[in-house]
Amino acid sequence: MKTAVISGGSGGLGRALASQLETQGWYCVSLDVNIAGLEETAHRWPIAVDLTDSPALTKAAQQIIAKRPSIDMVIYNAGVSQIVPFAEADAQSHRRVFEINYFSAVELARHFLLPLRQSKGTHLAISSVAGFAPLHGRTAYAASKHALQGFFASLRGEEAPFGVRCHVAAPSFIATNIGNADRKEDGILRPGAAQDGIDYMAPDAAAAIILHGVEKHRDFIPVGRVARLASWLMRLSPAQYERAMLRSIRKKASAQGHIPSVD
Repeated sequence: MKTAVISGGSGGLGRALASQLETQGWYCVSLDVNIAGLEETAHRWPIAVDLTDSPALTKAAQQIIAKRPSIDMVIYNAGVSQIVPFAEADAQSHRRVFEINYFSAVELARHFLLPLRQSKGTHLAISSVAGFAPLHGRTAYAASKHALQGFFASLRGEEAPFGVRCHVAAPSFIATNIGNADRKEDGILRPGAAQDGIDYMAPDAAAAIILHGVEKHRDFIPVGRVARLASWLMRLSPAQYERAMLRSIRKKASAQGHIPSVD
């Protein structure tokens, strides 16, 4: 039985990915700071861990490697969002976004680098439209996702000689925490909590697209209509994309009084 390790395993997308992998015969290890509602089964092992706590993450990784016969996929799904203009954000919150969205993924990859080489397995990073395109009002979030995408795109070439694949999935709007933003004073909130998106996808639908892209060995997997259009437009004309984004921002700000966001 193949094993997948999923960070952010308690979130909507994390649960959907685990559920679909389990139906395909995988064993899933779900990592999250809060695993309430996740029960251990014959195919799932929830582990409560703060991914930004280096000793705790090291201990969890060692436990997983010791218990499972192989590690065949690591899905880097944990993350937070932040909606706040850069002029109003402090350095501490900016670093916090990076600690969760980028550095915890890098450390997780470091722990499972050799096990994935042994299994000729897969790194799967869950990025965002903000990972390849600029995003107004989301400087820290967009920067962290750009960093995540750059890291795994570069790691792809290093690990290819070992038979390891690196995929990057870039969802647009996934309805995972609508109405449950739990927004902090520094603008940090749970992913998928923004209520001003368009073309929201259900987590199950997004997970199916992501796993199909992995099955088809696609290095980059845009998820959803917005992600596909943004990816196409960024390749065609980055300046045109920025103009379109700013027009949308002005229109929504005028009508609704807030800044649109992507999760």
